[in-house]
Formats: sequence, C-alpha cells, structure tokens
Amino acid sequence: MSSKTSKIALLIDGANLYATSKALGFDIDYKRLLQEFMRHGTLLRAFYYTAVIEDEEFSSIRPLIDWLDYNGYTVVTKATKSFIDSGGRRKIKGNMDIELAVDALELAPHIDRMVLFSGDGDFRSLVAAMQRHGVHVTVVSTINSQPPMIADELRRQADVFTDIAELQPGISRDIGERGRHADRRTALTLPVSRNENGRKRFRISG
Repeated sequence: MSSKTSKIALLIDGANLYATSKALGFDIDYKRLLQEFMRHGTLLRAFYYTAVIEDEEFSSIRPLIDWLDYNGYTVVTKATKSFIDSGGRRKIKGNMDIELAVDALELAPHIDRMVLFSGDGDFRSLVAAMQRHGVHVTVVSTINSQPPMIADELRRQADVFTDIAELQPGISRDIGERGRHADRRTALTLPVSRNENGRKRFRISG
C-alpha cells in the first residue's frame, strides 16, 4: 500500500508536545500540522489530549482547546486532581495515557498508520500492541533537547522515529500569526459526527 493511500490517525499528548516544542524554542501551528500529514495519506482522525484545571477562573490552554475543536481536531480533556504530597506541597495530577491508549486500540482495525506525538516511555506497550494489529507506528518527539524528550525504549519500539526538529519548518508558527488560533474562518475540517455522549468522532469507513 502506498503512503498516499494510507489511512492515518494522529494522537497528540498535548502536554508532552508543548514541552517538546518549548524545549526547541518554537510554537506549533496546528493548522499547518494537519496540512503536513494530509499530504501523506487519508487523515481519518486527529486527537489532542490534555488535562485542564477546572477551578481556575481562566485557563491559558482554553483558547487553544476551543480553536482545535473547531478546526479538525477531536479534543479529549480531563479535569486535573490536586493533592498534598508528603512534604506538604500541593501537586497537580492530570495523566491522559489511558484515554489515549483506549482510543488508539479502538482505531487499530481502521487505520494503517498511527502517528504518536509523545516521548513518554509508558507508551511503549501501546506501540507494541498497535504493531501486533498491523498498524505502522511513527513516534514524533526529539533527541535535540537536553535531556532528550524521547524515552529510549519508546524510540526503539517505534517503526519510525521522527525528530520534531525535522518537521519544524513545516509546522512552526510565526510570531505574527499568534492570533490566528482565535479565527474560526481558517478552519480545516475533517468529517465528524457525535456519539451518544456528545463527544466528537470522525466518521470511519471500511
């Protein structure tokens, strides 16, 4: 099967991708990111996973979440949980690994290629499971930061490792374009429907 006819899904660990791009000193243009992978096949789904602090009056990530939701992404959020550690410090917990893994495995029968934006070594077992389903897995992170953002075991497990530094010219956002995420008229849309819970889903054929 040629890459042009491959059915592709993007799964983005939002916090990890944010940290990776910041470590390399650039911002992601999420519209250009979709365009980049639309050139490589049929992009069926693009998931973005992030935890949110719901008791904050204003969350800095909310404008991005809203923009993504209107521009071709399925945004999966979960409220963070706060707790007091043994030293009496308030900590925030908001792990999205389970949500990402469940969605990936549900997609496995319908896609040829998964692109995972994360360097988290906990995803090694998920990548192996997807490969057993016949899915080609590309992992996008970086080794060009100090320390590297990609766990060695995840890099070894992937069929292809792509350093995000190589993608930067095609997916980075110019300083003059920082306000575009608020402009819904720039939308790139993928076919969507909503399930019984109201959660946005891309329609899958075949």
